[in-house]
Amino acid sequence: MVDSGGEQLGVMPLRQALEIADQKQLDLVLIAPNANPPVCKIMDFGKYRFEVAKKEKEARKKQHIIDVKEVRLSASIEEHDMGVKAKHADKFLRSGDKVKVSIRFRGREMAHREIGFQVMEKFNNMLTAEMVVERKPRVEGRSMIMILAPKE
Repeated sequence: MVDSGGEQLGVMPLRQALEIADQKQLDLVLIAPNANPPVCKIMDFGKYRFEVAKKEKEARKKQHIIDVKEVRLSASIEEHDMGVKAKHADKFLRSGDKVKVSIRFRGREMAHREIGFQVMEKFNNMLTAEMVVERKPRVEGRSMIMILAPKE
């Protein structure tokens, strides 16, 4: 058994430990049930739960959740349109989000997938942000997908 100050009280029966906790008006909490003998600690359990919740809330505040933003291109996209999409992707990468670049092939465009690879390559060259190609362009069904991530 461990006291509220962290002091070892030694091995004792459950009734005696509960009496000590009642005298101090605190709770008896089982810390390590699988240990031999089990370890208990005298503490204010409500205060402990509050502190744990407060630490978790602080940790959530500090973390940045990475979203995956999507930019859709087509195999026959014009230069200016691609530039606009590249600016959007650049902005997403600078804010710390990942970018999923996808090209949807329609009709006979499926026969000319190499055009899609060329469009993806041009798109990569237009980006100015520090980025890493997390997943190279790959055809999945009627779509070609590439994932970009910001450099750490």
